[in-house]
Amino acid sequence: MTTSEPSLQANATRDLAAFAAGLNFEDIPDAAVQHAKLCLLDGIGVCLHGAALPWTGMVQDMIIAEGGNAQASIWARGQKTSWSQAVLANSTAGHAFEMDDIHMDSVMHPNSITVPIALGYAEMHGGLCGRDVLTAMIAGYEVGTRVGNAATTQLFLNGFHPQGTTGTFAAGATAGRLLGLDAGRMQHALGTAGSMAAGLMAAQEGAMVKRLHCGRAAQGGVHAALLAARGFTGISDVLEAPYGGFLSSFSREPDIGRLTAGLGRDWEVLRVGFKMYPSVTSIHSALDALQMLMREHRLTADDIAAIEVGVGHMTYVHTAWPYQPAGVTAAQMNLFFGLATMARGLDAGVADYVEQTLADPALLDFMRRITAFDDPAINARGRAARHACRMTITTQAGTTLHREIFERRGSPENPVGRAAIEAKFRANVRHCLSDQQAGHVMTLTAAFEHLESTATLTDVLARAIP
Repeated sequence: MTTSEPSLQANATRDLAAFAAGLNFEDIPDAAVQHAKLCLLDGIGVCLHGAALPWTGMVQDMIIAEGGNAQASIWARGQKTSWSQAVLANSTAGHAFEMDDIHMDSVMHPNSITVPIALGYAEMHGGLCGRDVLTAMIAGYEVGTRVGNAATTQLFLNGFHPQGTTGTFAAGATAGRLLGLDAGRMQHALGTAGSMAAGLMAAQEGAMVKRLHCGRAAQGGVHAALLAARGFTGISDVLEAPYGGFLSSFSREPDIGRLTAGLGRDWEVLRVGFKMYPSVTSIHSALDALQMLMREHRLTADDIAAIEVGVGHMTYVHTAWPYQPAGVTAAQMNLFFGLATMARGLDAGVADYVEQTLADPALLDFMRRITAFDDPAINARGRAARHACRMTITTQAGTTLHREIFERRGSPENPVGRAAIEAKFRANVRHCLSDQQAGHVMTLTAAFEHLESTATLTDVLARAIP
């Protein structure tokens, strides 16, 4: 309407909206359902872990001070507020410690957005059947990741945080499906959600606001769906508009065909992996490689003279900046901190990303032995190798050791299985759930599609208090 240029792809927003509005549980293959249940369990765990962190507490305190209708719980606080405000708190918690799930191509973490929205709505209504919750979640996964696929990593390289930008579409589709929006109103929900998109990547260098990007995206999608239910209109061609649309503005070089290619046949939820370290996913292959080499050759940090690690261009830009102690966020996003932590303790877990370690002289000194480079051989493999690494260790004795890893542990290509996700869940919730309660949550989510009501599950979450 504001340019004579042709649409990037005719009716793309309409088609995605129709898919989300019309999705039925019976349309979803069992493999996708089973994987979504793991994402649900993992999402609950990361949200409960993040709910107890100080930066999340500031968001929770603000919400509680403002008040709101007692509809849905702020997890791990024992208080209720409106659905959208509970989502703001709980989705901020889900992204609060870099442990939410990851869809590589879209660079998005869907469970920290969709799980609080779906379970908050279910609690507000006294419980829903498990199938309805899973259907809404999967609608959000499919729409959000497809928008991210089409945006490509160019959105990220332009300086925008996908979780805060692309995430609004996952949120709008999830909330709209829960509200039962028809295709037309779902289109307006997505059209409004796209205008809610925000989040700048400079936040990764230490700012707490990176965590809030997720909460605001989730809340923005809820608001968009609630407004659409009332007849409020959004940008009807928000994705394909050649001027001022989401993709033409944030990406500028979109792969537009990925919005709807295989829609309803190829399920993006199956391309979602899990994080086995509480840090940016792009460095996990390097952490895996270093851990494997040190274990195989029985090395300690003192045995290592130098580490050279080649990574793809986006990982290099994203994580290989000179480390300076500037908060937990910066440490979790930095390749050098992660590798130094792994070398010193043969792990890079939750206990390693705390204020006391951020300026540890031993870690800072070890980082001088690490060199990272933008690896042409990895870049030549295309987007499928975005998380890959090629590592060489030189020992103090002069021996050189090599390892290439193209599929990190926890990725769809190198899966870890239910037992590992359940162990991660138990570790994440031990501060606020008893062993019996944690086991009950795992049992409920394992049979989630058969639940007649989610009320038992949401009651456990409402009572989860450290």
